[in-house]
Amino acid sequence: MQEIDITEALRRVAAGSRLIDVREQDEWDGGHAPEASFLPMSALQERWTEVDADDDDPAIIVCHSGRRSGIVAESLERSGVPAVSVAGGMVAWQAAGGAVVTGSATDAVGEPDSEA
Repeated sequence: MQEIDITEALRRVAAGSRLIDVREQDEWDGGHAPEASFLPMSALQERWTEVDADDDDPAIIVCHSGRRSGIVAESLERSGVPAVSVAGGMVAWQAAGGAVVTGSATDAVGEPDSEA
Protein backbone atom coordinates (compact mmCIF):
# COMPACT_ATOMS: atom_id res chain seq x y z
CA MET A 1 0.00 0.00 0.00
CA GLN A 2 1.34 3.39 -0.97
CA GLU A 3 0.99 6.27 1.46
CA ILE A 4 1.32 9.94 0.54
CA ASP A 5 1.95 12.87 2.85
CA ILE A 6 -0.52 15.69 3.28
CA THR A 7 1.36 18.08 0.99
CA GLU A 8 1.16 15.60 -1.87
CA ALA A 9 -2.48 14.80 -1.09
CA LEU A 10 -3.46 18.47 -1.18
CA ARG A 11 -1.53 18.95 -4.44
CA ARG A 12 -3.18 15.95 -6.11
CA VAL A 13 -6.68 16.91 -4.98
CA ALA A 14 -6.16 20.48 -6.22
CA ALA A 15 -5.13 18.98 -9.57
CA GLY A 16 -8.37 16.99 -9.74
CA SER A 17 -7.57 13.61 -8.19
CA ARG A 18 -10.42 11.70 -6.56
CA LEU A 19 -10.55 12.01 -2.75
CA ILE A 20 -12.59 9.36 -0.98
CA ASP A 21 -13.41 9.72 2.71
CA VAL A 22 -13.87 6.32 4.38
CA ARG A 23 -14.92 7.55 7.82
CA GLU A 24 -18.39 6.89 9.19
CA GLN A 25 -21.43 9.17 8.89
CA ASP A 26 -20.96 11.05 12.18
CA GLU A 27 -17.32 11.80 11.34
CA TRP A 28 -18.29 12.96 7.83
CA ASP A 29 -21.03 15.19 9.26
CA GLY A 30 -18.51 16.74 11.67
CA GLY A 31 -16.29 17.95 8.85
CA HIS A 32 -14.91 16.72 5.55
CA ALA A 33 -12.99 18.03 2.58
CA PRO A 34 -15.37 19.70 0.11
CA GLU A 35 -13.80 17.73 -2.76
CA ALA A 36 -14.33 14.38 -1.01
CA SER A 37 -16.77 11.66 -1.85
CA PHE A 38 -18.22 9.59 0.98
CA LEU A 39 -17.69 5.82 1.08
CA PRO A 40 -17.62 4.59 4.67
CA MET A 41 -15.27 1.71 5.41
CA SER A 42 -18.25 -0.21 6.82
CA ALA A 43 -19.81 -0.21 3.31
CA LEU A 44 -16.64 -0.97 1.38
CA GLN A 45 -17.29 -4.68 0.90
CA GLU A 46 -20.59 -3.96 -0.87
CA ARG A 47 -19.56 -0.78 -2.70
CA TRP A 48 -15.86 -1.06 -3.65
CA THR A 49 -16.73 -1.31 -7.35
CA GLU A 50 -17.96 2.31 -7.20
CA VAL A 51 -14.31 3.37 -7.09
CA ASP A 52 -13.14 3.53 -10.71
CA ALA A 53 -9.83 1.89 -11.54
CA ASP A 54 -7.54 4.49 -13.10
CA ASP A 55 -3.87 3.55 -13.23
CA ASP A 56 -2.84 7.10 -14.10
CA ASP A 57 -4.69 8.69 -11.17
CA PRO A 58 -5.06 6.48 -8.10
CA ALA A 59 -7.92 7.18 -5.71
CA ILE A 60 -6.79 9.12 -2.65
CA ILE A 61 -8.23 7.55 0.49
CA VAL A 62 -8.60 9.54 3.71
CA CYS A 63 -9.90 8.77 7.20
CA HIS A 64 -9.39 10.41 10.58
CA SER A 65 -5.70 9.61 11.16
CA GLY A 66 -4.56 7.27 8.39
CA ARG A 67 -5.12 3.80 9.83
CA ARG A 68 -8.45 2.98 8.17
CA SER A 69 -7.45 4.66 4.92
CA GLY A 70 -4.37 2.42 4.79
CA ILE A 71 -6.52 -0.67 5.21
CA VAL A 72 -8.97 0.51 2.53
CA ALA A 73 -6.23 1.52 0.07
CA GLU A 74 -4.58 -1.87 0.46
CA SER A 75 -7.90 -3.67 -0.02
CA LEU A 76 -8.69 -1.66 -3.15
CA GLU A 77 -5.25 -2.36 -4.61
CA ARG A 78 -5.73 -6.10 -4.02
CA SER A 79 -8.97 -5.77 -6.02
CA GLY A 80 -7.19 -4.06 -8.90
CA VAL A 81 -8.13 -0.48 -8.05
CA PRO A 82 -5.12 1.84 -7.71
CA ALA A 83 -5.30 3.75 -4.42
CA VAL A 84 -3.10 5.64 -1.98
CA SER A 85 -3.64 6.47 1.69
CA VAL A 86 -3.22 9.94 3.18
CA ALA A 87 -0.74 9.81 6.07
CA GLY A 88 -2.26 11.61 9.05
CA GLY A 89 -5.77 11.64 7.58
CA MET A 90 -8.16 14.51 8.20
CA VAL A 91 -6.15 15.52 11.27
CA ALA A 92 -3.22 16.33 8.96
CA TRP A 93 -5.57 17.80 6.32
CA GLN A 94 -6.94 20.36 8.76
CA ALA A 95 -3.53 21.09 10.31
CA ALA A 96 -2.17 21.84 6.82
CA GLY A 97 -5.00 24.29 6.13
CA GLY A 98 -7.07 22.04 3.87
CA ALA A 99 -10.66 23.21 3.43
CA VAL A 100 -13.34 21.52 5.53
CA VAL A 101 -17.13 21.73 5.31
CA THR A 102 -19.74 20.31 7.66
CA GLY A 103 -23.08 18.72 7.03
CA SER A 104 -24.74 15.43 6.35
CA ALA A 105 -24.74 15.38 2.54
CA THR A 106 -23.54 11.95 1.48
CA ASP A 107 -22.79 12.26 -2.21
CA ALA A 108 -21.94 9.12 -4.13
CA VAL A 109 -18.36 8.18 -4.88
CA GLY A 110 -17.13 10.27 -7.78
CA GLU A 111 -19.39 13.24 -7.04
CA PRO A 112 -17.87 15.83 -4.71
CA ASP A 113 -19.98 17.26 -1.92
CA SER A 114 -22.37 19.87 -3.29
CA GLU A 115 -21.98 22.05 -0.16
CA ALA A 116 -18.59 23.34 -1.33
